[in-house]
Amino acid sequence: MPVEMSHRPNARKGLLFAGLSTLLMLTGCSGQDGEGQQAGAGGMPPAAVVVQQATLADVTVRQDYAGRARGAREVEVRARISGILEQRLYEEGQMVREGDALFRIDRKPAAAALQRARAQRQVAEADVQQAEREWKRISSLFERNAVSERERDSAQSALELARANLAVANAGVAQAELDLGYTDVTAPISGVTSLEDFPEGSLIDTGTLLTTIVQLDPVHVRFALPENDANIRRAAREGMVRADQEQNVSARLVLADGSEYELDGRIDFTASTLDPRTGTVSARAVFPNPEQVIVPGQFVRVRVELQSFDDVITVPERAITQGQNGPVVYVVDDDSKARIREVELGPVSDGRQILLSGLDAGDRYIVSGLVNLRDGAAVNVTNPDSPEEAN
Repeated sequence: MPVEMSHRPNARKGLLFAGLSTLLMLTGCSGQDGEGQQAGAGGMPPAAVVVQQATLADVTVRQDYAGRARGAREVEVRARISGILEQRLYEEGQMVREGDALFRIDRKPAAAALQRARAQRQVAEADVQQAEREWKRISSLFERNAVSERERDSAQSALELARANLAVANAGVAQAELDLGYTDVTAPISGVTSLEDFPEGSLIDTGTLLTTIVQLDPVHVRFALPENDANIRRAAREGMVRADQEQNVSARLVLADGSEYELDGRIDFTASTLDPRTGTVSARAVFPNPEQVIVPGQFVRVRVELQSFDDVITVPERAITQGQNGPVVYVVDDDSKARIREVELGPVSDGRQILLSGLDAGDRYIVSGLVNLRDGAAVNVTNPDSPEEAN
């Protein structure tokens, strides 16, 4: 019994120490939980966004249309007289000027025909002279009642017939002279020649195609306009009606390699009817081509100015989101909070959306970080080059 009583105070001390340890552990855990709760009560960090600053600018809306170049004129050179094709006076594919000699046809038959026509004219002239002398003689006798009225009328008719035959002979000479001139075939326009269709020595008939000349300056580009591009058609028609005024529908040309042709052109024709199969309207643009940079048959793009806007704001298309009442843009206010702005959209130009209203110059609008963004949310501007804005 005395031995058991001696151990009880130590047991009590052990129990007290264990209880204090447990209390300290619970207190520490409670403190850690409180700190975690305080961190969670602080909310999500501000959304990281990239902004740009709205500025006013003059903007021209352009649209490209696929087309194909062709010479302003393509003329078929044909023989105007039959005969032997004696000589070709140009190199195939050569640039020729209006009036340059291209072919020579055998002149001998035409020269002989001209001599024959001139001889016939001399006969007709002699007949007229004889008829005039006879008319003078008969008229004198008729005044003295020496011949009848019938004889006088016959002399007058003979004179008129001789004069008519002389006119026919003169026309024959003129035609023979033309035929002789047609033996020298010349270029009707300036341009590039094609391959010859008949070799030298061939017998050709009147109307035989000898070659083709394509005018390279200027060139025409035909393309198709969508039905809704009515302003282009209207302006082009007004320009055709007022031919004395400068055409106000200008155009640029984009070549196959993507480069832009240095000389401006203009739209000089639009069709009055719509193609029901494609829903487009045929149009034509004309471009100067003094250096023959544009080749007929080449596929190009016609760049047309559709509209011009003065002092408007443009934003990247990615900055536009859809709100409950239409398109909106998020701007950052002075308190670094995102605010919704409803905007009125215009057309798109060079990948940037034209805004007709909704933003003011100097506003900072968000272009990146729009996912799950809400009106009034705190944001953190993280532009790479500037803490304020990225251009």
